[in-house]
Amino acid sequence: MSAHDTSAYETAVARYFEAWNAEGAENLAKAVAAAWTEDGSYTDPLADVAGHESLAAVIEGAHGQFPGFEFRQTGAVDGNHHIARFAWELVSVADGSAPVAGFDVIALAEDGRIRTVHGFLDRVPTA
Repeated sequence: MSAHDTSAYETAVARYFEAWNAEGAENLAKAVAAAWTEDGSYTDPLADVAGHESLAAVIEGAHGQFPGFEFRQTGAVDGNHHIARFAWELVSVADGSAPVAGFDVIALAEDGRIRTVHGFLDRVPTA
């Protein structure tokens, strides 16, 4: 993975958002498998999981908590070596409000899939 080839990072991030926005258990399972390695992990202030089933469960939990919302990338992907970072928002399809926003740092495996995600929350809903 060359330092100047951004397509690998962009592809990985596109797959990542496909997984987070997948609907239905079968589609979600396929999207998670396409995005993450078998032992891939996801860590943020609310979750610390590894493996496809656990990753899918975290994503299903987010869908349950925020029905009618989708994750959208904001800005460009910035990557070097095998790591990349990008920002995102959780956006209401109905009214465009975005109560949750953050940024993630991912590490890629040789096959271009994600090995690790470290997520940070910049904006969360107030109670």
